[in-house]
Amino acid sequence: MGLLCLRESHPLVVYATESVRRGFVEHNVLYRTLQRFPGQVTWRTLPIGGEVELSKGGGGPSGLSVQALAVPGKVPLHLEGLESAPGDGDNVGLRIREHGSGRVLVYLSAVGRLTREVISAAERADCLFFDGTFWSEDELRELGASEKRAGDMAHLPIGGEGGSLAALGGLRTPRRIYIHLNNTNPVLREDSPERATIEGAGWQIARDGMELTL
Repeated sequence: MGLLCLRESHPLVVYATESVRRGFVEHNVLYRTLQRFPGQVTWRTLPIGGEVELSKGGGGPSGLSVQALAVPGKVPLHLEGLESAPGDGDNVGLRIREHGSGRVLVYLSAVGRLTREVISAAERADCLFFDGTFWSEDELRELGASEKRAGDMAHLPIGGEGGSLAALGGLRTPRRIYIHLNNTNPVLREDSPERATIEGAGWQIARDGMELTL
């Protein structure tokens, strides 16, 4: 699932693929709290692969463009039992480009597996935010927190031979940051060997209030 929300005043502007919009609006009773009066929410469609210019709340240009990237994933939790298989627009990453400098940030918070398209987007980014939900495939099971594995939840773990750290080891992207970290992930502990491993490989761990300049 991928939603990009811009809010500069009371009305809310949401950029999303059509399948994400439909699933969120038609199958989510909580959405009614965001749609209490006409015009409170404006939806703008993100076509897969097409770049869309973002506007400010007043309609003026923001200087940013966004492109939705289809990413291997699963049916969103709120649609489980209603849909059998995810479509291309159900799980997306975002490629955000700043017009003035041409610099690019790629945001991939949920990645079930790596594809050529995902790797290509990561390679061409000035900054990469990547799925760091779990360190290992059986992290939850080993802690007794759940019987689900990382793959069951469409998250590529960081560690291991098939993990993202090894698979993306050849990236020359200047800034590489793991995001969307589950509270069971040992990289959250600054003194853990897992944290030392990812920092030694040139990656960072996102933190609350983090700011960066590209």
